[in-house]
Amino acid sequence: MAHPGPVDPVPLSERLTAAVLDREEGYRALDALQDSATQSLLPWLEDVAPGFPDWLITTLFGGTYQRPGLAPRERQLANLAALTALGGVDPQLAGQVVTSLRVGLTPEEVVEVFVHLAPYVGVPKALAGLRVAAAALEDAAPREADRSEFR
Repeated sequence: MAHPGPVDPVPLSERLTAAVLDREEGYRALDALQDSATQSLLPWLEDVAPGFPDWLITTLFGGTYQRPGLAPRERQLANLAALTALGGVDPQLAGQVVTSLRVGLTPEEVVEVFVHLAPYVGVPKALAGLRVAAAALEDAAPREADRSEFR
């Protein structure tokens, strides 16, 4: 077994870049990105797992979403691809389709994501995702026509 080398005298916590966790910004991003159906689940989740919703909002929306490097549209493309590849997460995928409209993707672009994914995740998963997306787009069209605050 190779020796890892000399021990660095500087503590690890001082050598790593501090994570940005902005609770207030997390709640602002949640309001801008997620629809009321998604947010309505938070009280239930709080009853089941106290503190977990706040942790999710703070770390995801107040942390991951605050990192530089990806625009909200790019993050949404990644979300759609990941959830489609995962499969079996229809409510979350439907919510992310609506969020995609909020960050400026058009319905045509959302549909194209699933077409593009077919050779990578398989036609059955792409079709399942497209089914969820089509229903979410139809349901969201009247509500999302004017939203553009996080683009």
